[in-house]
Amino acid sequence: MIAQFLTDALQQLVPLIEGAGAFVIALGAVIAFVRFLDALVRRTDPHRFVTVRLGLGRYLALGLEFQLAGDVLRTAVAPTLDELAVLAAVAGIRTALNFFLNREIKEEQRQLEPAG
Repeated sequence: MIAQFLTDALQQLVPLIEGAGAFVIALGAVIAFVRFLDALVRRTDPHRFVTVRLGLGRYLALGLEFQLAGDVLRTAVAPTLDELAVLAAVAGIRTALNFFLNREIKEEQRQLEPAG
């Protein structure tokens, strides 16, 4: 009875978590696009484009974390070997994306820091 309740609750929760991830990514894309247009029009500071990319990167990283959380919860309910293999592949891809995205964010932050 409790196991069935938990399974049902997780099945309801997974789409919400995945939706939150999609929302975060979409919101970040809209905000980045508006900031990009602003930077394009002003053209006063070349670093503005870097800050736009950094902001978008943060939204992408957070959205990917939500997506991965949804995948983990979906698989936690009743994992089959096929589902575990798909989770491992998706988790590996998303982890690699996050790793390289975070590395790029740190590199661009270093470029923005004043010398000295």
